[in-house]
Amino acid sequence: MFDARGGFWFTCLGQTDGEVRRMGALYYASADRSRVDRWRSDLFSPNGVGLSPDGRTVYMADCMVGRLYALDLTRPGQMALQSSVAPGHVVCTLPGFQWLDSLALEASGKICVATLWNGGISVFEPDGAYKHIPFPDPLATNICFGGADMRDVWVTCSSTGKLYKCHWPRPGLKLPFNA
Repeated sequence: MFDARGGFWFTCLGQTDGEVRRMGALYYASADRSRVDRWRSDLFSPNGVGLSPDGRTVYMADCMVGRLYALDLTRPGQMALQSSVAPGHVVCTLPGFQWLDSLALEASGKICVATLWNGGISVFEPDGAYKHIPFPDPLATNICFGGADMRDVWVTCSSTGKLYKCHWPRPGLKLPFNA
C-alpha cells in the first residue's frame, strides 16, 4: 500500500514447512529505497494492508486468526509506540472459521476485506461493526476499487479461478498513484 510520499506498507505472511512456522511481519519501505523498517513482527499470518483516508492509520489483516488490526501512525512511515503486546488495536475478530486476505478501503473509511471459507467481502467500520457481502466462491482472495466514480470493484475468487467485477454501493478510496 503506497502512501502519499511514495513509500509503501507491506506484509510478509511468514512460512511453514509443515512442522516449523516462521512468523510474519508488517514492514514499511521508503520511496528512495534507503530503508525498510519492520514495524511489527512475530505475527501469525499478516496478509493485507491498507491506509485510512487521512493516512494516520494502517489497517492490517491477520489472515488465519480472522482478525483486523488498526495501527496508529505519527507521520508517513512512522508508527506510534506500542502501548501493549498486541500488534495494534483490534478492530474485529471474526467468529468461527474465517480467514482474512487482501483489503481495500472505501472513501468513507470502511475497510473491505476479502474473506476465505465463507466466500465474500467483510466490510468493517473502524469501530468494529461489520457486514458480510457473499460471493459465489468460498475463497474470495483479493479486492480492489476503480472506474471513473471508484464504484467498480474487482474480486478474485480462487477456488473457481474467477474474477468478478461489480458495481459497489459506495466509492472506494482513490489511492495516491491511481492511473
